[in-house]
Amino acid sequence: MRASRLVSILLLLQTRGRMTARELAERLEVSVRTIYRDVDSLHAAGIPLYGDAGPSGGYQLLDGYRTRLTGLTADEAESLFLAGLPGPAAELGLGAVVAAAQLKLMAALPVELRDRAGRIQERFLLDAPAWYRDPEPVTHLPAVAEAVWNEHPLRVRYRRWRAPQEVERRLEPYGLVVKAGRWYLVARCGEGVRTYRVSQILELHPLPGRITRPAGFDLAAHWQGYLAEFEARLRRGEAVVRLSPSGLERLRDLMTPGVVAAAKETAQPPDEEGWITVTLPIESVGHAVAEFLRLGADAEVVSPPELRERVAATAERIVRRYRG
Repeated sequence: MRASRLVSILLLLQTRGRMTARELAERLEVSVRTIYRDVDSLHAAGIPLYGDAGPSGGYQLLDGYRTRLTGLTADEAESLFLAGLPGPAAELGLGAVVAAAQLKLMAALPVELRDRAGRIQERFLLDAPAWYRDPEPVTHLPAVAEAVWNEHPLRVRYRRWRAPQEVERRLEPYGLVVKAGRWYLVARCGEGVRTYRVSQILELHPLPGRITRPAGFDLAAHWQGYLAEFEARLRRGEAVVRLSPSGLERLRDLMTPGVVAAAKETAQPPDEEGWITVTLPIESVGHAVAEFLRLGADAEVVSPPELRERVAATAERIVRRYRG
């Protein structure tokens, strides 16, 4: 741990130039006294490092000195694929590893490329989680990730949406996917490959032995196919709906991409009021009531009759509640 910190001090000074003991301590999450001891150790090792006192002082390497201790560890090299996702990297327990790998890369770059990389970090940020959603607790995520990486099976107790809600499963993990801030495990269970939400794993026990990963299994291609199948399976019915121009615009923010695509494909020419009639896929009448009420007065359900009647009845109850 201390050897890694000494290398980090060298790389920080190499990439940033002069830094105070306090700045180094804050960056490495240690005390200032620890930095003083580390600097003494670097001096004793013959590193050309000097420090100046005063408000503008700090530690600095002699001009022209560059350490070659920039080799990446295995964990750091693997973590580079998560460098643009600081949140998921931290959830996997790799936050500090990602930071160390980025520091080593910065130190190895020529000055002009280092400046360009620094500008990219300052001006671009990927924030994966969706709006209006608290982070999910993923207690078992590190253990699941370890099983995916080392290809060993798992025994889990899992909570699903249909009865019986709690089930036990033996899983052969193939990959992890993070979508809109939520983690999903793609794993074989019995004869099929299924998807499990990691936050719904209640208990987890690694099993002995190793799994046989299918030759040529493509996680990205499998996930895209799963999403398409999920959307098709979810939307089993249809509803004819009139939308105002504003309602059609808001559809993009309130509905899934499959519903938005269906609206574009089925849109009829505007009527005399400027409203457009579309045919949209729905999961169920009960689910569709809540979905279309989100559009307020910018949507009118034409059919099926049951859905139209339930939307109207719900709207009437809302009016009575507010007028009561």
